Amino acid sequence: MNFAQMNWMQVAAYLEHDDRILLAVGTTEQHGYLSLETDNLIPAALVKLAEERSGVLSAPILPLGVSPYFLQYPGSISLRVETFVAMIEDVVRSLYGHGFRRFVIVNGHGGNNCVKPKLIELSNQLPGMSARWYAWWQSARVAQWSAAHDLLQEHANWMENFPFTRVAPVPAGVKPPVINHDLDSAAVVRASIGDGSFGGHYQVSDAWMEELLQLCADELVEILAEPAPSL
Repeated sequence: MNFAQMNWMQVAAYLEHDDRILLAVGTTEQHGYLSLETDNLIPAALVKLAEERSGVLSAPILPLGVSPYFLQYPGSISLRVETFVAMIEDVVRSLYGHGFRRFVIVNGHGGNNCVKPKLIELSNQLPGMSARWYAWWQSARVAQWSAAHDLLQEHANWMENFPFTRVAPVPAGVKPPVINHDLDSAAVVRASIGDGSFGGHYQVSDAWMEELLQLCADELVEILAEPAPSL
């Protein structure tokens, strides 16, 4: 279940027996030939599968993140780091105030890692709070799966090309990896990357992508099943 399907009384009833909540965070940014909301659509899909299998409640997805390096690509939206961190803190404090204690955050975007120190601070300050951070593409299982299929993991390539993120025809073949640097300006990134993909296969079979999605959902359900940390 998620907030769109519930009223406040149903949430209160849920909290009588469970203090876990799924919180998906993403961003809106260029993904080459894929949807600008790719980093929202993937964690949303994972959360949906996880809530169906576990019964854990999910909050609304937070669809804006930190993406200053893509601001030369029309449609990309970036929050300031301090804005994003403050938003996450406000959301966590609100949910904590209702009785949620175990937060499983499903992240869809690397730029959002800047909030991790704040989550630790909140765990120090709020009695009983714990947080787990699941960035699906950084999973060791995903790395092993990709290596077994001889696939390069990169932004806006096959790895994010699910049927539900595809909005236009995608080129066939393989793009040579693009070398870029962490502190390049948005203009330099646009000039060096071109179509938005960082390289590798543009697309693989939908059967492989479904296998990858289910692998990640299985791992997320395992995280949800972990016992509350002992203090």
